[in-house]
This record gives sequence, C-alpha cells and structure tokens, in this order.
Amino acid sequence: MPGKFETPAWHRAVAGIVSGDSGKAVAEGLTAAVEAVVEHEGTCLLAFHKDARPDVLHHTLEPAGRRHYVERYLDGPYLLDPLYQLARDCRSPALCRFRDQQPDRFRSSEYYRQYCERTHLQDEMDYLVPVVASRTTVVLVVGRRSRRFSKAELRRLELMAPIVHASLARIWEAWVAKTGNRRGADDVHKRLTECFENFGRSQLTRRERQISQLLLRGHSSKSVARELGIAPGTVMVHKRNLFAKLGISSQFELFSLLIDDLATL
Repeated sequence: MPGKFETPAWHRAVAGIVSGDSGKAVAEGLTAAVEAVVEHEGTCLLAFHKDARPDVLHHTLEPAGRRHYVERYLDGPYLLDPLYQLARDCRSPALCRFRDQQPDRFRSSEYYRQYCERTHLQDEMDYLVPVVASRTTVVLVVGRRSRRFSKAELRRLELMAPIVHASLARIWEAWVAKTGNRRGADDVHKRLTECFENFGRSQLTRRERQISQLLLRGHSSKSVARELGIAPGTVMVHKRNLFAKLGISSQFELFSLLIDDLATL
C-alpha cells in the first residue's frame, strides 16, 4: 500500500500548487495537499496583523462554521485567541499543535466555552509564516473534530511543512497584489484593542486590569503570577478586589462585561 506522499491525490495537489496562477488556486492546491495527507474537518487561512483585525485569505468551512468561526471571531473575540497572541510573537514556532500553546486554564475560560467549544474541534495544527517583519504572520489552521491527530498524522503534517510555508508566502503575495493592502492601521482593530486594554479602567488599578486580561485569556492564578512575576497569593487578592469593584462573582460575568463593552463599538 503506497504511503500518503506517494498517492495520485498528493501529486495532483502538489501540481496544483506549482501551477497555481492566483492566490485562490494555490490555496485550493494546498487544501487538497492537506486532505491527501490527513483526514480533517476544515482549514482556514488567516493573516494576523499587529495593527489590524485578522484577514481571512481562504477557508473550507460550511456556512454555519463561517458565521461562527470567521464573522463572529472578527467582531472581537480574536483578541482572546492564544493563536492570535502566538502569531504576534516574534518567537512564534513555524508549526505547532494548538493544544500545546494554550494557557493552563484555557478550556475553563469563558472565551473557550462561548467560542471555541462551539467549533467542536478535538485537535488543531497550525502552520505560521511571518510575511511582514514584526507586523503580519500568515497562519494555516487544520482542524479535526472527530478525534485527535495520531503520531503518524502529526509526523506527516510536519514533513509537509516546507511546502505549506512556501505556499502561504505565495498566497500572501497574491493577496497583496490583488488588494494592494499590506495592512497598516485599522480603526476598528484600534478601537477593539483600546476597549480591551482599557477594560475597567475607571474602576480598576493598572495591575488589576493586567490580571483581568490574563484571566480572560484563560490563565489560572498561578499562571498569572508567573506571567507578572508576583506571588499567587497576591494575584488572589487582586482578583477578589477587581471582582468586588466590578460587582461580579465569576469569570463568566467578567467575560460578559467585556463582550458588552466590545458590542458598543
């Protein structure tokens, strides 16, 4: 039985990438190449920017998935996405498994419950390519709903990384040529970011705002302490104080306050 990289489907997909004369054609060839290597339930190709909302360059999501994963995501929840944070980090890996990059309490966060859980993804592999120094990173998301990727599948995804990364760079250049947009400042992103960074400013101290941001992103009190270089007990005191000042008693209410603020923009 031939290996996944020896099948006609794989070679047709690579041929499609090589011969692609547009970003869409290259993206379709890349999607076909991934499908030839592993079973999955959808891909999404995003460009994460330092000073703008993400751009969706290509996806294979059904209409309901597009509404939730793309349209709702771009309304503001992307600010809490670990992948967004990772893509903006100059030390980001070229390939990673999403579950390995999550804060320690991410799956208990309201962002995960309100957004990620509804995608029903069991596993996700992400390829990252910086295309504009310190400003933009293109990411291919490969999602699996039915089960986690096996070691053999992860190895195949790793082996095809050079082709994926080269394809992502081509797709980005085609996007720029078509739109004329390398993305500078985005007024909507600026307002969303300022809303998030200033959340609770009239009531909370700077340290309490820092802690609330990390809690919203899925960090436990111990993880917050490590991130800020303070004692876990100090984090707990700040957490009690900020909850009291905001008149809330749970992280669900904290998340709801933030979403309400974002919705007013």
